[in-house]
Amino acid sequence: MRWGTYFAVCAAVISIGLALGVTMPLVSLRLEGWGYDSFAIGVMAATPAIGVLLGASLAGRWAARFGTTGLMQLCLLAGAVSVGLLALVPSYPVWLLLRLLIGVALTVVFILGESWINQLAVDKWRGRLVALYGTGYALSQLSGPLLLSLLGAATDLGFWVGTGLLIGGSLLLLGRTGAPTVDAHSASGRGLTGFCRKLPSIAWAVSLFAAFEAMMLTLLPIYGLRQGFTQEVALLMASVVVVGDAVLQLPIGWLADRMSRRTLFRACGVTLLLSSLGVPLLLHTPLIWPLWVLFGASAGGLFTLSLILIGERYRDDELVRANAHIAQLWGIGCLIGPLATGAASQWVSGHALPMMMALGAAGFVWLAWQRPDFGDAGAALEAD
Repeated sequence: MRWGTYFAVCAAVISIGLALGVTMPLVSLRLEGWGYDSFAIGVMAATPAIGVLLGASLAGRWAARFGTTGLMQLCLLAGAVSVGLLALVPSYPVWLLLRLLIGVALTVVFILGESWINQLAVDKWRGRLVALYGTGYALSQLSGPLLLSLLGAATDLGFWVGTGLLIGGSLLLLGRTGAPTVDAHSASGRGLTGFCRKLPSIAWAVSLFAAFEAMMLTLLPIYGLRQGFTQEVALLMASVVVVGDAVLQLPIGWLADRMSRRTLFRACGVTLLLSSLGVPLLLHTPLIWPLWVLFGASAGGLFTLSLILIGERYRDDELVRANAHIAQLWGIGCLIGPLATGAASQWVSGHALPMMMALGAAGFVWLAWQRPDFGDAGAALEAD
């Protein structure tokens, strides 16, 4: 196994997490300060999801033309330029366009980077190696809001830090080899319906975690503010959720190498359902802090186990294509989650965020018990 390449690719993708962890809450807090309502902030949070869908359809063709490594570097640099322009052009319509471009560029990096990581991992260590990547990514997101609380939301320094991180991620990939072989068809995005039909629990889990991640970094700080907490405490809540995601992914990965991965998958769904229901009840008590940890860990476990279950089935073109479907589902989750939650927060309930997560978790639990075999993976990519 190429350990140097594994850690370099992990670090390059993780640089995205830290950059987004700084800039996404900064965008939401800036819009809140400008007087925009929850729905407008939710639209901004959901815009990169459209870019995700575009990026998933283009990744294979672009990788075939430019090469996996070169394309990842190019997209990281494009993301850096877009983040820098957020600081230079403080305009809501322009920010929508820039967030769209960020979604396209960074989605390509995720598809190719996660395929590369899964390709490098040997199966007996797959759970731990994928979880190690997941832990690093979660820690980068944790560090983002904490770093923003130190930098402050009143200046544009957070945007410039995000720009520098993405440039650094591009440099880490210089000279790296061993990426999955890709042709123009592999990540075309075709066959998503068949993928969802054959692997419904994985498809739902990915969409749910995407909605979770988008809402934690954009709407959770706003949720905290509107429930009477200070900006510092609201940002800390978002960080604690990511702590749960980060701290417990390695134990989940370790368990995934030693017990039924499907049983563990279901357990994460049940835990997410119960913790989501507990948030409104415990929000203003000390118990909310360990509950936030459990909330983050169970949601992160769903995504980590989805990647593990995909990685044990596919290689090369099929692996890249599966990850393109994962990216499409991610885009759908990022699009629907913030929009629905932003609208529900404004017009239905102040506790819409945890209630929407509970509803999504309930859907996963139902699917996980309806389809205990998680479908026929071999046929999932053939249904074009």
